[in-house]
Amino acid sequence: METKKRKISIIGSTGSIGTQALEVIEKLQDKFEIIALAGGRNAALLKQQAEKFRPKFIYAQTPVSVDGIKTVDTLDDICSNKENDIILVAVSGKIGLKPTLTAIENGIDIALANKETLVMAGDLVMQKAKENNVSIIPVDSEHCAIHQCIKDISQVDKLIITASGGPFLHKTIDEMKNATVEQALAHPRWHMGKKITVDSATLMNKGLEIIEAHHLFGFDYDKIDVVVHPQSIVHSAIEYLDGSIIAQLGLPSMHIPIQYAITYPERFEGIKSKSFSFADIARLDFEKPDFIKFPCVRLAYDAGKTGGTATVCLNAANEEAVFAFLDGKIKLYNIYEITAEMLTRHKVIKNPSINDIFAADEEIRHLTREYIANFVKI
Repeated sequence: METKKRKISIIGSTGSIGTQALEVIEKLQDKFEIIALAGGRNAALLKQQAEKFRPKFIYAQTPVSVDGIKTVDTLDDICSNKENDIILVAVSGKIGLKPTLTAIENGIDIALANKETLVMAGDLVMQKAKENNVSIIPVDSEHCAIHQCIKDISQVDKLIITASGGPFLHKTIDEMKNATVEQALAHPRWHMGKKITVDSATLMNKGLEIIEAHHLFGFDYDKIDVVVHPQSIVHSAIEYLDGSIIAQLGLPSMHIPIQYAITYPERFEGIKSKSFSFADIARLDFEKPDFIKFPCVRLAYDAGKTGGTATVCLNAANEEAVFAFLDGKIKLYNIYEITAEMLTRHKVIKNPSINDIFAADEEIRHLTREYIANFVKI
């Protein structure tokens, strides 16, 4: 008997997660039907993807035409299409928030690879998901690991998120302060986009993941720990009330969490870089994060505990500062200083509406760019 195919759309198909998701789907092509592909400015790649996978619809920021495939005007056109069983949100930045909410309001499950959605509006998104009986399956390797470990969430006492430590784990503060863009982008374990790679260098990425975990799993911030694990083999763990630790292990490959998220609750043989061998790995190292050298983690904890638009400010100010660093306008350590300053200036809205969130995001970005324009590099 032929198995019913899962109908999926990918928002951000031309990015790192999107392209890897299509590799997973190609391996499991008898399991999926692609409803829509949405890309950004890489029109040539989107056209190639559309010609190969033949979705019903495509969307692009720059015009793309493919014979026999309809072009839609907005991401909302895709995310309101109830043909979808699941939508993979794989764009980076705040652009992912509105389509995610649209899909949720239409009762469509989400495979979420967009940090900003939960960092900016976690309370609203999770409440909407509950009201519409929508599942949000995390794609991030850390949250995916936690999701796989949890059998009965009521029996879990603590979440343990692992961090590789990035390229500056064993560098001094002075070396970090004088780091070049090239050094910040030289991640030892993962190949990612520039913005998230810089976040990994400052460990802000881990701070954002703490906020995500709080919303995804409903744990207080005091019950979410971070441990540095340079090998990136243990992707995260949970501690049960009886003291048992359950961890998810695997080689550093995003294909596995992507596949888990889009096929959940089923599992299939898919893309494997190779079979895992404990003997080959030989050792696993762990250490506490250095909050003095990596103060962005503490900044994220504090913003998360404050709640409301504090996390909107954290996300927007950090992102603008990262862009400034990539453009050579500031130094790496200035990212923390600028973000901290903007959080100090921000007047928090405790229970923001979605309009409040977008307005705060715009205002914070504008103020941060103004501040950076007058900023003197240390």
